[in-house]
Amino acid sequence: LSYGSSSPALSNRQRFPTFFRTHPSATLHNPTRVQLFKKWGWTKIATIQQTTEVFTSTLDDLDQRVKEAGLEITFRQSFFSDPAAPVRNLKRQDARIIVGLFYETEARKVFCEVYKEKLYGKKYVWFLIGWYADNWFRIKDPAINCTEAEMAEAVEGHVTTEIVMLNPENTRSISNMTSQEFIEKLQKRLGKNPEETGGFQEAPLAYDAIWALALALNKTSAELVKKGLRLEDFNYNNKNITDEIYRALNSSAFEGVSGHVVFDASGSRMAWTLIEQLQGGVYKKIGYYDSTKDNLSWYNNDKWIGGAPPADYTKVITTFRFLSQKLFISVSVLASLGILLAIICLAFNIYNGHVRYIQNSQPYLNNMTAVGCTLALAAVFPLGLDGYHIGPGLFPFVCQARLWLLGLGFSLAYGSMFTKIWWVHTVFTKKEDKKEKRKTLEPWKLYATVGLLVGLDVVTLIIWQIVDPLHRTIEVGGGPSLTTHGRVSPLPGIFYGFKGLLLLLGIFLAYETKSVSTEKINDHRAVGMAIYNVAVLCLITAPVTMILSSQQDAAFAFASLAVVFSSYITLVVLFVPKMRRLITRGEWQSEQQDTMKTGSSTNNNEEEKSRLLEKENREL
Repeated sequence: LSYGSSSPALSNRQRFPTFFRTHPSATLHNPTRVQLFKKWGWTKIATIQQTTEVFTSTLDDLDQRVKEAGLEITFRQSFFSDPAAPVRNLKRQDARIIVGLFYETEARKVFCEVYKEKLYGKKYVWFLIGWYADNWFRIKDPAINCTEAEMAEAVEGHVTTEIVMLNPENTRSISNMTSQEFIEKLQKRLGKNPEETGGFQEAPLAYDAIWALALALNKTSAELVKKGLRLEDFNYNNKNITDEIYRALNSSAFEGVSGHVVFDASGSRMAWTLIEQLQGGVYKKIGYYDSTKDNLSWYNNDKWIGGAPPADYTKVITTFRFLSQKLFISVSVLASLGILLAIICLAFNIYNGHVRYIQNSQPYLNNMTAVGCTLALAAVFPLGLDGYHIGPGLFPFVCQARLWLLGLGFSLAYGSMFTKIWWVHTVFTKKEDKKEKRKTLEPWKLYATVGLLVGLDVVTLIIWQIVDPLHRTIEVGGGPSLTTHGRVSPLPGIFYGFKGLLLLLGIFLAYETKSVSTEKINDHRAVGMAIYNVAVLCLITAPVTMILSSQQDAAFAFASLAVVFSSYITLVVLFVPKMRRLITRGEWQSEQQDTMKTGSSTNNNEEEKSRLLEKENREL
């Protein structure tokens, strides 16, 4: 009969046929643990154990019980003396609910590694053995290199299960003492600091073991008298007396200072389990569990760092990330107003196409700019469409619409401005003899240049659409539904690279011609200013949008607002000054009258006069 043995191996009746103990088996913790797992909704458990027979057999029993309860131990680690690698493995396997089985000294080593790996906090719950000293994590240990504060931080919130060794109820035992009276007498006998005396916690179990043996011998004596035998006749070869003592102990049932004393079929004590939680560095009782009656007494005072019991694994909830509707509507309104502005500018330019000031700005190129801005602004709408608005079947068309509208809009709007600035640079940076030969402006060449840029885009986009069409890709754990291509292809690089070169070249040409003055294209300075703004916006927005591709709102905002502001700036810089001049000076009336009187000769005279003035300026 033992009062301090807890190894599950001692429950083996084939190896230990007449062994009894008032200290419950270590496996008695397991029904309590399973009950707590179910209470808090956990199904995936991880374990780490010191490699000894008592912990291995306890863990084998736990494995069997969790399977019977429909739970599972997903990850199991063990160590002899150094727990560093097993703790790292727990972290790597995303263990959240962890049962630790080890002695007190090894517990300090484990939790020093737990602190280093940050395997604690609101996402983790540790289950430990409850018979450690209350200040076990504060004890200085040369085997670890963690401070007391670090250890206290790592162990905060863990749960312990401990066999009830002292009856929590104030009832009188068979010795006519309550559990509290027993402790008071024991403390008086031991003197100062009784808790430091070895075996102090197990003293009620030892006391009840003596009572269990006394009651069993008393009962055996009465039975032996009926058979004409006495206890004094006992020896280790007398099987009859041995069997009587065994039957008497096996049927024992009485109230002791440790609680109700009763043995199971394997001779192990059946007892309550105390459940405690470390709260603010102090162990608090949060409940009891009676495995014989499957009764959980709960105090409802458990506390969690995150406010609630954590999940037992990282839950991946698949959900689509849609674009903010407020952002989409806001940008769409701006784009719609921009399209309206472009239509007004286009109508103004067509209506006043006969005015000399408008004619000298190459109105057809400006018309192309307005149309290009309209297409680019229209691209904002498909750019913001995602799975919230359209089904999967429409995504290929939306992807292509984005690309075609932006590509053609850029080529028309920027291409027409680039053509103007290119012609001015070509004419006014040549030598005098060649410059005079090229002074005559041939509009069809300008239109052909824009047509060439648009044609290159059309050919590239057609080939791209045939060879490597854009399609929808759903990124798991990343961004929203993305438009992408299936394999590595040079076409995107060629397409966007060519646009980038045009932007850089446009900046260079605008800078080179900033001081040039000509009436052939009287708005080339405004064109240069528009090119500066468009190029800078595009060159900044492109890399930023790629970096923010996983953040759908930010990426859409940067891309769409760059298109909107580029279009607004282009339209305002090119057309508003013309509107203002014609309105304030009334030039459309005077120009119309002059044209009716002098006809085409006026243009020729003005051109000749302009040449003479430029020549005089050079000579001066």
